[in-house]
Order: sequence, then C-alpha cells, then structure tokens
Amino acid sequence: MLGDSLTAGYGLPAAQAFPARLDAALRAAGIALGIVNAGVSGDTSAGGLARLDWALGSPPFPEYALVILGANDGLRGLDVAAMERNLDQIVERLKARGVRTMLSGMRAPPNMGSAYTQAFAQSYANVAKKHGVPLDPFFLEGVAAVPALNQQDGIHPNAAGVDAVVARLLPALRAFLAAA
Repeated sequence: MLGDSLTAGYGLPAAQAFPARLDAALRAAGIALGIVNAGVSGDTSAGGLARLDWALGSPPFPEYALVILGANDGLRGLDVAAMERNLDQIVERLKARGVRTMLSGMRAPPNMGSAYTQAFAQSYANVAKKHGVPLDPFFLEGVAAVPALNQQDGIHPNAAGVDAVVARLLPALRAFLAAA
C-alpha cells in the first residue's frame, strides 16, 4: 500500500492501522497476501512518486498495489493537474513492473471551492480510466466528518473508523483480487 498518514496509521498502534486491519480481514476471508505498509505521514502524490522505487524494492515486485494518495495535496491546495500527473506516473510505473494496481481517491476540502473539488475528484477518475485500473472514489467514504469514527483531529480515522473503511472496501478489493 502506497499512501500517506491514512495508510501509515497516524495516531494508532500498528495493529490498528489500515494495512494491518485489511490484512486481518482478507486472511479471515481466506486470502493471505502479506501486505506491506508503505505509508508516510504527510506525504503528497509527489512524495509517493519520489519514493515509489524505494517502496517497491528490488524484484520480485509485489503482485498488487493499492495507491491511497492525494489527501495532503488537497489539504494544502496543491495543483490538481500536478497531482493527476503524479498519480498517472505512479500507476504507469507500477503497471510497467507488472504490479496490478487499484487506486483509492480522496476528496478535497470544500473550502477549496467547487471548481477545485470537482477537478480534484475527476483527476482520480481520469487516471483510473486511462490505465484501466479499478477506482474507489473516496477512501474515507462513510468515515470522513463522522466524529465517532475519527481521532480528535477530525481528519484521521480512529480504530473504529479504520474498521469501517476496511468493511466498506473489502468487497471491492476482493473483486479486484479475483479479477487479477
């Protein structure tokens, strides 16, 4: 999993971070993958692109990748076109190495304005369509802005929020793995 603090598990014990909880849910479903948490708190799409080779390591490369980047791009109001280029290059490079990839999108904060938030969301759809990869439009769907599912900062999911994300994403991830 290539991501930011949402992947890294900011504010949570490692066992409650998204990769660990997803790994447990997949194992319970009879799917053992050995998930690697390549999340770095504060990372942007540019940071994810810059460390992609390091995250992949040397061959053999992982079979699958879930890319969860862009939250910090949106929070900082960074250029949407640049984020889209970064995500495009990440997916392109993963595919070139034979890594089956799924993209999970984010939403920009509404205070950025409707033109920005629409372009932000569309960028994920553009990259997914261009590369023919599955897209989960919003990683925090059903969790964002729900106080009981977030830490005190209102941004990062707590353990219950992580479990809600896992439960929501599990069917799509199982379908992605089955199709791959």
